[in-house]
Amino acid sequence: MDASAAFSHVLPPLMHDPVTFAVPFFLLLLVIEWTAARRLAHEEVGAASAGTSGSERAPAGAYQRSDAWASIWMGVVSIGTSAVLNFIALLGYAALFVYVAPWQLPADAWYTWVIAIVGVDLLYYVYHRMAHRVRLIWATHQAHHSSQYFNFATALRQKWNISGDVFLRALLPLVGVPPWIVFASFSINLIYQFWIHTERIGKLWAPIEFVFNTPSHHRVHHGMDPQYLDKNYGGIFIVWDRIFGSFAAETVRPHYGLTKQVDTYNIWTLQTHEYVAIARDVRRAPRWRDKVGYMFGPPGWVPAEPRLAAEESAALNA
Repeated sequence: MDASAAFSHVLPPLMHDPVTFAVPFFLLLLVIEWTAARRLAHEEVGAASAGTSGSERAPAGAYQRSDAWASIWMGVVSIGTSAVLNFIALLGYAALFVYVAPWQLPADAWYTWVIAIVGVDLLYYVYHRMAHRVRLIWATHQAHHSSQYFNFATALRQKWNISGDVFLRALLPLVGVPPWIVFASFSINLIYQFWIHTERIGKLWAPIEFVFNTPSHHRVHHGMDPQYLDKNYGGIFIVWDRIFGSFAAETVRPHYGLTKQVDTYNIWTLQTHEYVAIARDVRRAPRWRDKVGYMFGPPGWVPAEPRLAAEESAALNA
């Protein structure tokens, strides 16, 4: 079998990303939520100012024009960058599926789709957890967390570099899942996660909350509060977090954004500022082990000596 024949049954003649078809619905829901937020803003702000908390936070479900447009444009650019990387990945996945996989699962079997959808979600959990614990990967992912608002626009605030996802998903064609099903399953995963970026939906029926990722669970994930940091990594299913000890329930309304907020709406800066910070830390680090730590340690990692000095200084000034 020549290469073209081998690939012909793996790659369909024309493959459309399901996310492309979902974009109009994303925008429709975004407009509805944004319009509702504008109509309710006066009432909610008045209620907040009459309260006793003294909080200056935006009301639940609020939109800020510059923030929302930054999210939308980051999503637009991500469509282009993702298309290029996914096309390259699709060719690589096809080669793995045809020449390396020990068997090839049938595309018309229900269990192939179950393996693909569950497998993609598990791999998403693994990558997502790594993205919060390895600074070099966090530098890519942090853009999605950079908004201090939580709404459907925030769902579109996507990273531009999906190479980590692409690399990890290669495990599925290696075990015989047809490449186009891998991509379709990832698109299903991505589409599902749009609706959980909202404060307009409260907690759902308990069995749903136990199995699936919901707006309540994902609000926790976007929270910068200490009790919410590095929690609820699941895409479609929240059971991975329950199994692997990274689950936290929503108890109070989270504060959203990064622990060190980036006060800009420049989408290039939002995407790249952490890479710049890593380069600066690596350049200044005198030892190679510290350079490695700044790149592959968790976000906020510093060498032991500066950390101890900072703790001693804080204790003296307390």
